[in-house]
Amino acid sequence: MQCRLGCGACCIAPSISSPIPGMPDGKPAGERCIQLSEDNLCMIFGWQDRPAVCSEFDATPDVCGTTNDEAMWLITSLEQATGSGQ
Repeated sequence: MQCRLGCGACCIAPSISSPIPGMPDGKPAGERCIQLSEDNLCMIFGWQDRPAVCSEFDATPDVCGTTNDEAMWLITSLEQATGSGQ
């Protein structure tokens, strides 16, 4: 599936332990990435400094659902179930 432009759930719900430009310690789960624009678009998409976890993310129905709200719920649930929050 294609990412839904303007969703941003994958840039808010999960924790990211890798450094992000402007967030050298990564980000905790539920915190908005500093590189997420007001339109919920990645401002460093395609940059070399973008964390590998972001570059390697593939939107799939089981993770992203059919709506932005469902994506936020699913990714938050996965984060909580794996206990990987910071």
